[in-house]
This record gives sequence, C-alpha cells and structure tokens, in this order.
Amino acid sequence: MVPLPGAELVHKPLQLYRYLLRCCKQLPNENLQHHYKHAVRQSFRVHADEDDSERIQQIIKRAIEDADWVMNK
Repeated sequence: MVPLPGAELVHKPLQLYRYLLRCCKQLPNENLQHHYKHAVRQSFRVHADEDDSERIQQIIKRAIEDADWVMNK
C-alpha cells in the first residue's frame, strides 16, 4: 500500500525528496506538516553523501514504507 500515487516511480534520492514533501502536504494538521517536512529535510542532508546504490535503494524503500505508515495513522 502506498500513500500517494507515484511511489513506484521513485528511484532516485531527489525524486524521493519531492515525493515525501508532497506527502507532507497531505497531512491534516499544519504542525504535523512542518514537523515531517523538517524531518525529511534533515534525513536528506544526513544521507546526501551516500554513494552505494544498493544502500540508496534500501533508504528509498524504507522512506516510502515510513511515509505509508505516517499517512495511514
């Protein structure tokens, strides 16, 4: 189950970043939106120097699963 259409098209970190920010816009509360946008930005910065393609795909998969969980709670 995916929170928004298009998750299956996410293959690169920048695509993931944009996708997660769009997910944040779907949250009902403005405080939640700001909190998760900040978390997305921080995570992107932390993993910006990652160069192992397998690890990048693991991060993308996990981020989409986490977004799914947040959107459905």
